[in-house]
Amino acid sequence: MPATSAWRKTRRLLALAFVLTPLPVPAAAQAPYPTADRVEYVLECMRNNGGRYDYLYKCSCAIDAIAQQLSYDDYVDAAAVARYQGMAGERMGAFRDPPPLQARAARYRALQTDAKKTCDVPR
Repeated sequence: MPATSAWRKTRRLLALAFVLTPLPVPAAAQAPYPTADRVEYVLECMRNNGGRYDYLYKCSCAIDAIAQQLSYDDYVDAAAVARYQGMAGERMGAFRDPPPLQARAARYRALQTDAKKTCDVPR
């Protein structure tokens, strides 16, 4: 059965509307993690697990899981705070003592723990 001219126009308009309609984008996908930062995370994760090649995929899985939960800016802040909290010295107290920074680091560590568990990364 041949389609009518009006039906063809309607289908074209519907297809055009579908293509032009913006889709909602999750916050984490709006600011993607730069490749260099992902590589840095994966290399450190691999080093912490004996440098074995099979951890390439597991550690990549972990940073992908974290990226789904944190925007890039939040990741940078939280990872830095978590790293600096482990350093000794009076100056590092600026990262250890404030409750908001403690909460941010705790959230990052929890996300990292969950990601590693999901991706079968032991450390």
